Amino acid sequence: MNQEFGRKYNMGTRALAAHEAVPDTDPGNTAAAAKLKAMTERFAVVAAVQRNGMVDVHAGSEETQRLRRAMISGPIANLAKVGQLAAQENHEVGQTFRFKPDASTLLAFRTAAGSMAEAAETHRDILVKYGLAVPVLEEFKQMLERFDAAVALGKNGRTAHVAATRELGALASQIVKTVRVMDLRNRQRFQGNAELLGSWISATKILGAPRPAPVGEEQGTTPPAGDVRPAA
Repeated sequence: MNQEFGRKYNMGTRALAAHEAVPDTDPGNTAAAAKLKAMTERFAVVAAVQRNGMVDVHAGSEETQRLRRAMISGPIANLAKVGQLAAQENHEVGQTFRFKPDASTLLAFRTAAGSMAEAAETHRDILVKYGLAVPVLEEFKQMLERFDAAVALGKNGRTAHVAATRELGALASQIVKTVRVMDLRNRQRFQGNAELLGSWISATKILGAPRPAPVGEEQGTTPPAGDVRPAA
């Protein structure tokens, strides 16, 4: 997760806890607190979607690479050998099963492997005569189906991750704005109690957020550890 989004979310949950420790009777502040609660709850849900999306991206990538290696060393290599023998009877068959395992992209690999599987079905009778085991061909087609499923898993995962990241950014921004709306009222409520006021002010600081460099200071300087910035 984007660290800035996470800091704003954490600030929002702390501010909500500080507010709820001393409930307010004012309808406006109560409504703002309810919105803040809904946004922090939604943020947690979307963060899980974002994380799961990236897990699917990695899982899909690993599976496609595993299947690619397995197909090249297994059924594709076997079909190439059988094709060489079958070329004695049908030259076209021998040309069809020449495969370049160094195909640079998944799309190029899938296209070449798919064409080989289709050609094997078309010329099945000839290939069987030269040693093609039908179960090997059936397994090859099943591997291609699993390959397609893994590619789809990765694509869907990336789509979910991107959409969730966009929503998290919007939620983080709204959380900060809502806390700012609540800030004056809660400072008013807690002004007679130093402990409650201090808790509220502390809760509404965005911990670890970088602050602008002072005039004349070199840009890009790392802020001191523990630097804080109020949401307001």
